Amino acid sequence: MSDKTVNLETAKSLGINAEEFEMIKNYLGRVPNFTELSIYSVMWSEHASYKNSIKWLKTLPRDGGCLLTGAGEENAGLVDIGNNLACAFKIESHNHPSAVEPYQGAATGVGGINRDIFTMGARPIAQLNSLRFGEIDSERTKWLLRGVVKGIGDYGNAFGVPVLGGEVFFDESYNTNPLVNAMSVGIMEKGKMISAIAYGEGNPVYIVGSSTGKDGIHGATFASADLTEDSADDIPSIQVGDPFQEKLLLEATLELAETDAIIGMQDMGAAGIICSTSEMSAKGKCGMKIDLSLVPLRQTNMEGWEILLSESQERMLVVIKKGQEKIVEDIFSKWDLNCAKIGEVINEDKLYFYHKGDLIAEVPADSLVLGGGAPVYEREYSEPAYYAESKKFNINDIPEKVNLREVADFLTCHPNIASKRWVYEQYDSMVRTVNMTTNRFADAGIINIKGTNSALAVTTDCNSRYVKADPEKGTMIAVAEAARNIACTGAKPLAITNCLNFGSPYNPEAFWQFVGAIKGMGTACRAFDTPVTGGNVSFYNQTTIAGGKTEPVSPTPTIGMLGLLKEKMHQTSLAFKRKGDMIYMLGKCSNDIASSEYLYSYHKVKNSPAPEFDLDFEVKLVDLLQKLASSSLVNSMHDVSDGGLYIALLESAMPKNLGFDITTPAEVREDAFLFGESQGRVVVTVDMENEPEFIDFMLETGFPFYTLGHVTKGELRIDDISFGFINDEKEKYDNAIGLKMES
Repeated sequence: MSDKTVNLETAKSLGINAEEFEMIKNYLGRVPNFTELSIYSVMWSEHASYKNSIKWLKTLPRDGGCLLTGAGEENAGLVDIGNNLACAFKIESHNHPSAVEPYQGAATGVGGINRDIFTMGARPIAQLNSLRFGEIDSERTKWLLRGVVKGIGDYGNAFGVPVLGGEVFFDESYNTNPLVNAMSVGIMEKGKMISAIAYGEGNPVYIVGSSTGKDGIHGATFASADLTEDSADDIPSIQVGDPFQEKLLLEATLELAETDAIIGMQDMGAAGIICSTSEMSAKGKCGMKIDLSLVPLRQTNMEGWEILLSESQERMLVVIKKGQEKIVEDIFSKWDLNCAKIGEVINEDKLYFYHKGDLIAEVPADSLVLGGGAPVYEREYSEPAYYAESKKFNINDIPEKVNLREVADFLTCHPNIASKRWVYEQYDSMVRTVNMTTNRFADAGIINIKGTNSALAVTTDCNSRYVKADPEKGTMIAVAEAARNIACTGAKPLAITNCLNFGSPYNPEAFWQFVGAIKGMGTACRAFDTPVTGGNVSFYNQTTIAGGKTEPVSPTPTIGMLGLLKEKMHQTSLAFKRKGDMIYMLGKCSNDIASSEYLYSYHKVKNSPAPEFDLDFEVKLVDLLQKLASSSLVNSMHDVSDGGLYIALLESAMPKNLGFDITTPAEVREDAFLFGESQGRVVVTVDMENEPEFIDFMLETGFPFYTLGHVTKGELRIDDISFGFINDEKEKYDNAIGLKMES
């Protein structure tokens, strides 16, 4: 194997430390060549191996409920949704690529997550996203937002899958490093899953889909390092997507899935061919011989290691039953896609890579992968000083007498609260005609499962301010809010996927945030019986602050949750239905403004504890919401979250241009009651004729509830004071972000 000679300095330049370099030499029994060292560089990167996080990830609840596959076992989680159907779903990040080249970074994030779904044999039917940007008045933030939204829209719209939900949040901590998390949901027949596995000596190995180029080489390594001023020089590490090719690949793959020809199949995402060959081989306890000269290329003069590590998009690795080659080749020929046999399965734990007759790499497959020979570390963590400081917050230090109407207007127009219409109008939410929330606004997206009485509910949630304030409690809140959003549609929460966005694992304070978040997620998911089906970890997210120093982004463990609405007739909307309906709040009135948008942005108090939260109370609330939906006693349900009760009421009033007239309680500060973000609260409306039965029902449950007032024709009144009219407030709410983007 003639190749460049390597040493420890070469290893360090590829992100491999001295200890890992010695491990590699022990696995190989010799010094690796440059290609082999590059292989270990990408496969042992945090992005591929989770070497700094797997110890903690294993503490999460990874089975139970309706789960059909364990976390990390396949390309995505798989959940039983009844009617002999299964749902595959997953969320992943594309943060660093999007920070450098927002359009392609976001577009290929959408493409990659959809491939994870249809590689398993499921047809993608819905997409969601969770986006974080810096201060919206910054020109760089506007450039990033435009590029990311256009990338998501252009790819998803052309691919033909609707966007059903998501979230957009702005904060200075994301100024340098935005977060772009993409989620995909697919449906398949139960029992027809295609596994990402290889086995059977002599079975042929095919690469299918697009041709291979130099885009994305060492992309996994790039994603596992800090962003710097020089990161723009890494644009060759950004993949380039083609949604039309992906659409063809989807149809060809699903047609192939209907045959009996497949042994296993895996998407070529991070690390490309080397990732697919090693992970499929290790899972099947076998190896492969691969001739890289047979890979269809779109660029000339590519070296063997470049072909091996390229992250060109819209490609799959497929292992076929020997003798079934023609079936596969005919299907991909029909769809005008590459289908090249590049090797075969062998009965030993070795991967042999050849290029133009030369053996350029020989590595044990198991040594490369998570759960095999990849290193596992325990990182130090320590509580940051701000955490203890936040406990000193006292609500009495904040002036109680504020202009409530002024605060209401401030929050209505705040980019974290205001409508994300400027964003979602660029997405196709109607394609495939499965979106049941187009005209029935709800706290979660609802996907029609055609031919059944059921529907799926999907949401992405995380308030990173709460998580920074208290990682354990803040992440429990993220899970609980997702469960509330699902339950407010009438659906039952089933399972979650997660996207864990944090700073460097070598920063003890950032890793303390990560550990706390994992603990909180595990506790909450056990309480709701929503096992973790998988997801991804994205470390090394940080932003540049004054003096050139760097600081981690606010810890953002995004929760993607799936729920099942067994009877579509019980779907519940957030919208007020008619004038005169009574408005109630389920939950407790609390004198709490901690970590609220009101406190953080209006009063500029940046350090306070997470809001009040009771996990047992939340579990009871989620159960109650499902019962209320199936009882048909309520006309609407909407959870109280960002912006507090006032914003929840406003969002419920706007769809049908109605208003509200409410009274605040004497025992709680008005600003806390209206704008505080204490958890475990939901606004419901009830027909006057159903009110006695509703009250009896609530009294039987013993769950606290509070009469707020009633729905009006269009005026917003609080304690007999007018807060304006719905049409004016809706105008502000709908156009706030658009006006910022145009300024």
